[in-house]
Amino acid sequence: MSFTMEVDNRTAAIAEAVQPFVCGGLSAMFASACIHPIDLTKVRIQLMGQGTKGAVPSPAKVVADIVKAEGFTGLYSGLTAALTRQATYGTARIGLHRAFSNKLEEINEGNAIPFYMKAVSGLCSGAIAVCIGTPFDVALVRMQNDGSRPATERRGYKNVFDALMRISREEGVLNLWRGLAPNVLRGMSMNVGMMACYDEAKEMILNITHDPDPKKPSLQTKLGSAAIAGFCCAFLSLPFDMVKSRLQNMRADPTTGRMPYKGLTDCFVKITTQEGPLAFWKGFSAYYGRCAPHSMIILLTIEHVTSAYRDFFKLEDDPSKLVTAGRFTSTGTVHSAASGDSIKGSGDDDEADH
Repeated sequence: MSFTMEVDNRTAAIAEAVQPFVCGGLSAMFASACIHPIDLTKVRIQLMGQGTKGAVPSPAKVVADIVKAEGFTGLYSGLTAALTRQATYGTARIGLHRAFSNKLEEINEGNAIPFYMKAVSGLCSGAIAVCIGTPFDVALVRMQNDGSRPATERRGYKNVFDALMRISREEGVLNLWRGLAPNVLRGMSMNVGMMACYDEAKEMILNITHDPDPKKPSLQTKLGSAAIAGFCCAFLSLPFDMVKSRLQNMRADPTTGRMPYKGLTDCFVKITTQEGPLAFWKGFSAYYGRCAPHSMIILLTIEHVTSAYRDFFKLEDDPSKLVTAGRFTSTGTVHSAASGDSIKGSGDDDEADH
C-alpha cells in the first residue's frame, strides 16, 4: 500500500531540502532502538570497578543480571534518551555531511570530491552533531546506568526531558555538555577507523564473495566490509568512549564534595594508573556488537526510508539524488558503491522494495 499526499512546489522544495536530515535521522533512530540493550550493556561494563583492576563480568552475565534484577524492560532503560539523541545527533550527523558534500561538489564544478574533502566534511559534520547531541548523550549514559546503583543513590530520571531539566537545575546548564571533548575525539577516531579500513576490508571480502563487478559489490560484500571496518572503529574509539561515559556519569563524593575526575586528562591518567591500560577496552565485545550492527541497520534501512519519503511527497526521481548502494562511516559518510565517491543525495533507486 502506498501513502502519498498532495504537495505544491513550495512544500516539495522544503521536503527535498530536509530529506537527508529526516531520512537519516529516522534510520539512525530505528538502528538505535534495535541495538539499545547492547549499548546499555556496554555502558554498565564501562562503569564497573572504577579505580580497581578487578575483572569485569562478560556481557552475557551483565545482561542476565539486568533481566534478573530489573526485568526485561531494564534492558531498555534510557531508550527515550537514545531516540532523542539520534533524532538530534544522528539527524545532524548524516544530514550535515550530505549538505557539506553537496556544497563541496558544487565548488568542485560538479565533479567527485577528493578524499581529503570527504574527510573534512565528515569530521566537521560529526563535530557539530556531537555538540548538538551531547546533552542527550549525558542523559542517556546516566539513565542506562541508574538501575545498577543502590536505590538510595539512583537519580531516578523519569524520561530524557526530566533528565535534561534536572541536570540544568541541579548541576548547571553547562554540565549538559560534560564529556564533550572525548565525545568529539570518539567521533573523529571512529571516522578515521572506518575511512582507513573499509576499502581494504572490501578487497578482502571480494576475494571470498567473487562478485562479478567489484565496482558494484553485493549486499553480502558491503555488510562484511562494514563488519570488519566496524572492528577498527570500535578498537580506535573505545578509549574515548570509556572516558566520555566516566565523565558524563560521575557525581561528587557526598563526604568531600569532590568529583572523581577533574577532566579529560585526569580521567585518562587515573584509569591508566589505577586500572591499567587495558581498562580502556572494557566491554569491547559489547561495544563492537553495538557499532557494527548499528551501521549495518542504517545501511539496510535508509534506502527504503528514503524511497517511502519520496513517494509520500511525490518527489521526482533525480539520478543525481539516488542512493544506489550507499555505505556509511560512523560520521554519516555515504559513498557510491560504484566509485567510492560521496553520493550527492539520499534518494533511492528503482530496485528498492517499495
